[in-house]
Amino acid sequence: MGNVTRGTTNPNRLRRVDRWLAGPEAWRLRQAADPLVIDLGYGASPTTAVELHARMGSVRADVSVIGIEIDPNRVRAAKPLEREGLTFRQGGFELPLDGRRPVMVRAFNVLRQYAEHEYTAHWDMVRSRLAEGGVFVDGTCDEIGRRSTWVVLDRQGPLSLSISLRFGAFELPSDVAERLPKALIHRNVPGEKVHAFLQAMDKAWLDAAPMASYGNRQRWIAMCRSLKDQGWPLLTGPGRWRLGEVTVAWNAVEPSRDYQEP
Repeated sequence: MGNVTRGTTNPNRLRRVDRWLAGPEAWRLRQAADPLVIDLGYGASPTTAVELHARMGSVRADVSVIGIEIDPNRVRAAKPLEREGLTFRQGGFELPLDGRRPVMVRAFNVLRQYAEHEYTAHWDMVRSRLAEGGVFVDGTCDEIGRRSTWVVLDRQGPLSLSISLRFGAFELPSDVAERLPKALIHRNVPGEKVHAFLQAMDKAWLDAAPMASYGNRQRWIAMCRSLKDQGWPLLTGPGRWRLGEVTVAWNAVEPSRDYQEP
């Protein structure tokens, strides 16, 4: 279920989301009856699946990572890299897992290559395959992982949006807009919630300019504190903010129902 996409990738491109999965979301893997993690649409190179296996293995040694690709040639090319806890198979959003249910599914730079009207059906398909307590991470990043965003969904629906930026790789936080997930990429326009959030980030970042003398990390933390004081429902604290990351509840950025794609 799905289409063959470009499949371009680079080593360490997904380090930001992997750091998040192995950090505040690691409890899901630790508590899972079946420690199954999926790299969905890993692309022309299996690098991201290999990295995911190594990073999740630091959380739970018996983790099982399966890289799933719709292109059979990509699967054949990855097979020589199989090892204990890491395998590859052909498939799409239906997740051909022989009845197993994953606790984590990561799909990065996949759905952004689909039309906006298609993403909800693929979201629903993957969510229906999750284990109890499992999550689906749909995200986008730039070519070397300096600007990254992801939506997290559980079996009931979307939970949050995370934005993660490398310090020095942006002038304003809203520079990340071109890397928003498919659900939000066309929504950065006046009247949409995600636009309001990005504008609030920019203002708080500019207001925190005096903190720049202490470094961009302290300036980012000050920005996040300001957003929280304004009432934005941030779901993480300074421990994550210091990484150039912020996570906000989905209902604060979700798309308007009456929006029409341009």
